[in-house]
Amino acid sequence: MILFRSGPSGPGRRRFVFNEEGPPASGPAYMQIKSWVLSQIRSGILDEGDAVPSEARLALQFGVSRMTANRAMRELQDEGVVVRVQGSGTFVARSKYESTVVAIRGIDEEIRARGHLHRSEMQRLERFAADEALATAFALPQGTVLYHSVVLHFENGEPIQVEDRYVNPAVAPDYIDAHFAQETPSAYLMREAPLSSVQFAIEACAAPDEIAAWLQIGAGDAALVLRRRTFSEDDVASVVVMWHPSDRFQFTGSF
Repeated sequence: MILFRSGPSGPGRRRFVFNEEGPPASGPAYMQIKSWVLSQIRSGILDEGDAVPSEARLALQFGVSRMTANRAMRELQDEGVVVRVQGSGTFVARSKYESTVVAIRGIDEEIRARGHLHRSEMQRLERFAADEALATAFALPQGTVLYHSVVLHFENGEPIQVEDRYVNPAVAPDYIDAHFAQETPSAYLMREAPLSSVQFAIEACAAPDEIAAWLQIGAGDAALVLRRRTFSEDDVASVVVMWHPSDRFQFTGSF
């Protein structure tokens, strides 16, 4: 069972005091704002329910456009760190941000829990220069070298998942040299770079030819797709797309 908090934990209650320290030294401007807000929460300067400085004030403090500050706050809202109330402002999310714990089981654990046999086959393990989309997802410069793995998982000998994953080498530098015969990439990353937060979406998509061939379904047939971006501390650790045959797989879970 993989456990992770939906966001970093803050300490005990304190009243709001605005800290005028400057931005972090490097990284995209919107990430600097996000990191600064998170540091205020971790240090207790901002507590749950406290008002976060306005976008206009953040833009002035960090010397950026209002649009950049808005992106930072939108992402923090999407991650459950803050809530934005129209006409009132932005506030640190209440206790669910600090205490909500979500349980995720790797595909191998799910299969074994059903009393079935899991095995996997590594299809690709390579270095990959980030294109524009991946660079944006990882908040890294375009062309940054990432690690890329594609693993095909089986349940009782039948293909059940294609795991297409990109990994940040700064978070897991030895990923490219790991041996995944006995351990899944998910388990490896949880050991090497424990999760601090996660974003995900589930949708049905037509399977590309290569994916369909691996899953032994018809080209263009619908597949269930889980897209997930995981964070370790303030870094994006991995971006993964998991493809499943819709006729023999379903997502389940509980909170």
